[in-house]
Amino acid sequence: MKYKKLLFIFVFFVFFASSTLCYELPDISQKSGKCIACHKKESTALYQEWGRSKHHGANIGCYECHKAEPKEKGTFRHDVKDEKGKLIKGEYIKVIVSPKDCARCHEKEVKEFASSHHSQAGRIMGSLDNLLAEVVEGNRAYKTEGSPYGESAAAVNGCWQCHGSQVKVLKNGKLDPATWPNTGIGRVNPDGSEGSCTACHSRHLFSITLARHPENCGKCHMGPDHPQIEIYNESKHGIAFRANIDDMNLDSSKWIVGEDYSAAPTCATCHMSETKTLGLSHDIGLRISWNNRPVFSIRPEESDAKMGLPGKDIPWQTRKKNMEQVCISCHNKNFIDNFYSQYNALIDLYHRKFAKPGQELMDLAKPLLFPVKFTNKIDFTWFELWHHEGRRARHGASMMGPDITHWHGTYEIARNFYTEFIPEIRHLIADNRQGPKAKEAKILEDKLNEILNNADHRWFIGKMDPAEKERRKKRMKEFQARYKK
Repeated sequence: MKYKKLLFIFVFFVFFASSTLCYELPDISQKSGKCIACHKKESTALYQEWGRSKHHGANIGCYECHKAEPKEKGTFRHDVKDEKGKLIKGEYIKVIVSPKDCARCHEKEVKEFASSHHSQAGRIMGSLDNLLAEVVEGNRAYKTEGSPYGESAAAVNGCWQCHGSQVKVLKNGKLDPATWPNTGIGRVNPDGSEGSCTACHSRHLFSITLARHPENCGKCHMGPDHPQIEIYNESKHGIAFRANIDDMNLDSSKWIVGEDYSAAPTCATCHMSETKTLGLSHDIGLRISWNNRPVFSIRPEESDAKMGLPGKDIPWQTRKKNMEQVCISCHNKNFIDNFYSQYNALIDLYHRKFAKPGQELMDLAKPLLFPVKFTNKIDFTWFELWHHEGRRARHGASMMGPDITHWHGTYEIARNFYTEFIPEIRHLIADNRQGPKAKEAKILEDKLNEILNNADHRWFIGKMDPAEKERRKKRMKEFQARYKK
């Protein structure tokens, strides 16, 4: 009796495990077989991509990923007609395979992803950036059944395609065209889960080679405010990758830097993949020591705390040590320590010289501005100073991209700070000096004078420190002597 009871428990466990953890099936299931028979003819490219995937090798077919319960949101019964036009009842499936579905087999990876900023990227909806896309750049002309009040096509085709949209399901079970197709990495799915695994693991091949390739990240991490792919391409890392791509072993299941490859790192190498001491992680924030997205760079645990993520308990010092474990695979400790010294110095420069005084002036200028965001020229000037140029400089330094750090970063910050931002502050003061807001204008003027008489800015008003002038003259003479023919 006792033996029978134990056998029952064992059989039940095996059955339960096989129904939830389907890493490999003994054969293609009957239900997936029906899908394949049709899609092989109707969607040949899709079938071929799946046929080259590891899912195919493990006998994981269409139904295992797309299966759904009848009452699930976004579910429909996939009926088909045979050659004679007779209706054949199909299975209940859903178009969107969400992280919740992937977790049936990839529980660890989904749990890590759910703890990351990637999964929360959809929170941009309603943010300052989306005010630009939805109102300043857009209108409500794009109306659909799911969005009867209209959406901005600028947001639908732009912001949401990287950050994700809230996918809406129509009454007939179809997906609202304003919100689908969408593989934004922070997509809010009909089943309530957040994120999109296919943002990086493109369906239906789900190639690890593609996921490890820098261009995969470059779909979103590019452009004026977060040009990581451009930075990587100009860095020594990117140059080495392109020159040695055949030595990168990108299709290897075990992909440990310094062991399986050493020619160059990719984005995945530094932020996710295994080292000799670290395991692979789908939480891409566990190796960064600064979050350079806001006006002022903050420590990543601070931003995790704001989002209620478990990373709030992981200090930046631990994350920095994690990244150093990647770096040490190719570099020595002195090189790594000096890199961080340079990087931190750039962040300090940006904070001290531009972000802090700029924010102080904007706060004091607020009473003198028209109260609607982005109706004042200075709103755009300040936004681009920190959101575009400021981010570029900080990101450029973090990834060793000198041109983007300087010419597209600190140079453009300085040019616009002195030739756009400061003159606009002066205009606000002059326009309000005699009016009902004279007191506010005087407070702003006093702060401006205080800032411009600071050691970082006094050159701009012709008050460079005499000792600094002499040092610059000396350096110029040394330069001329060094290169004199």
